[in-house]
Amino acid sequence: MAAVAACARGTKGVQVTFLGTSSGVPTRGRNVSAVALRLPQRSELWLFDCGEGTQHQFLRSELRVSQLSRIFITHMHGDHVFGLPGLLASMGLAGSCTGVDLYGPDPLPDYLEGVLRTSSTRIGYPLRTHPVRQAAASGKLLLDDGDISVRCTPLTHRVPAYAYRVDQKPRAGRFDVARAQQLGIAPGPIYAQLKLGRTVNLDDGRIIRGASLCGPPRPGASVVYCTDTVFCEAAVALARGADLLIHESTFAHAEAAMAFQRQHSTSTMAAQTALAAGVKQLVLTHLSPRYMPGNPVTPDDLLAEARAIFANTLLAKDFMSLEVAGQEPAEQPPD
Repeated sequence: MAAVAACARGTKGVQVTFLGTSSGVPTRGRNVSAVALRLPQRSELWLFDCGEGTQHQFLRSELRVSQLSRIFITHMHGDHVFGLPGLLASMGLAGSCTGVDLYGPDPLPDYLEGVLRTSSTRIGYPLRTHPVRQAAASGKLLLDDGDISVRCTPLTHRVPAYAYRVDQKPRAGRFDVARAQQLGIAPGPIYAQLKLGRTVNLDDGRIIRGASLCGPPRPGASVVYCTDTVFCEAAVALARGADLLIHESTFAHAEAAMAFQRQHSTSTMAAQTALAAGVKQLVLTHLSPRYMPGNPVTPDDLLAEARAIFANTLLAKDFMSLEVAGQEPAEQPPD
């Protein structure tokens, strides 16, 4: 099973931090939607949705906004976008931003242009917008930077909404330091090349294939972010085999009729999606404020409903962090 655990330093996968886990409006304990994805190997941060107050949530976390390079918006409802103008404006005032790529529904550029123009806010860094509708409809990759690919799919909601899937490319296998030393290769910068599986020429004329010193390739991590939607087959298809599925759970199972009416998911719909997709781990988020602790139905009740269908389920809380790493290949028995 893929490793999905409490966040730790030195992860070789990605780190997921929940900055907002409420639906519609914030509560005392939960802000509205925002999930950060940290890529430790490249000191880069991606953000999925940006509800009101997200930049305040950054300040309360250990994440560095200066590392933010890409923002993905699922849809244009306020609890997913009202924090975006303020965050972008603050990044400009800091003077250290080198540029942001922004992905989302067709109205997103017009929304931002209107807010920034009428508030006389100037963005002093490159802000590149990328509509996702065509990629979602065609099934083509939305992004491929050589190390990571992103796909998206349309969801079933009251307005156009999209789910995103992030896949790390397979990584080089573990580097056999002891064997390299047995071959007389002195530690140094050359080890970095060999660890990447590259072929190098030694000073003594030998040609060493880095791949011969590395174990089997290690799969990268895969994370799917799915909100807002009622149960739909498109989400199942996008999440197939993912290490982590982050799925909305706005309502309890008893309020399925309201979920269908408002085009949101229940705890059981989220679990059914995880089960049908064969994911490794499910995390419930986007919880209705009606389930605050002390009410007749609580978040723990939603978690129990989901676990009855998909046992490996967690309940998101603001500032909860997870480490997600691809499944390691099985060790080969000795010859």
